[in-house]
Amino acid sequence: MITGASSGIIQAFAALVRSEIDDERIDLLRAALTFARVEDPQLDIEHYVRRVDELAARVAEQIQEPDDPGQIIAALNHVLYQEEMFRGNTVDYYSPRNSFLHDVLDRRLGIPITLALVYMEVARRVSFQLFGVGMPGHFLLKHYDVDGHSILIDAFERGSIVTEEDCRQKLDSIYPGQVALQPEFLLPVTRRQMLTRMLNNLRSVYLSQRDFRRAVQIVDLILVIYPRSPEDMKQRAVLRYNLNDYRGALSDFEEYVRMSPDASDAEEIRQTALSLRRSMAMMN
Repeated sequence: MITGASSGIIQAFAALVRSEIDDERIDLLRAALTFARVEDPQLDIEHYVRRVDELAARVAEQIQEPDDPGQIIAALNHVLYQEEMFRGNTVDYYSPRNSFLHDVLDRRLGIPITLALVYMEVARRVSFQLFGVGMPGHFLLKHYDVDGHSILIDAFERGSIVTEEDCRQKLDSIYPGQVALQPEFLLPVTRRQMLTRMLNNLRSVYLSQRDFRRAVQIVDLILVIYPRSPEDMKQRAVLRYNLNDYRGALSDFEEYVRMSPDASDAEEIRQTALSLRRSMAMMN
């Protein structure tokens, strides 16, 4: 039994995120829309790219001073939140639809990271550079002005500008008294890290729903970005085993041991692979 993302989706995604591409040149919008084909294989990616282009054109019309970050943020917020009514999905936060960009654009509903991606891509089209900020539990955006000062923006909260104290309070609301704000929490993340976080969100949702078929498709895509990730390789092995894809599971178990021969569970995984190989031989 073959499981996982289709080869077409994997190849299209790999073409956008392969290691030869400098991180800052990764097309975040098309990459996110490409993995949304896991949900909708017939998805018209260019239709949604044009939608974002059109939003940016409307923002550009409202900018009189292209060197004024405050005016650009106000224009972005006016178009996205007042005209288009984008908003955070507080009612059904853990729906997988919040992580698929075409759904976010259609419903104008999302979680912090997908709303941030829309905001970031519209901003990029009006020459306003933003970086993702992967704070635990909540994703933000950061802009550096010409003097090197930074502005933090919360796309989930209608594009509001936030302070470090706001971030401290947000962490306290998510992890009461358990996680203190660290300077590294507010550092920019790479585009690959941003895509991986989106995929990790989806994986968590599918695992919580015990939807192993879709979970393995997501792990396939994470391994496109980080092909040498032992933990993801091991998890895909377990998922494949649960889906009765014994050949795929065996391959991944053996690859995990090659990647991490000194791991604490390496011997256990070796024995699991050996047992699986014997079982498969008896089936033939």
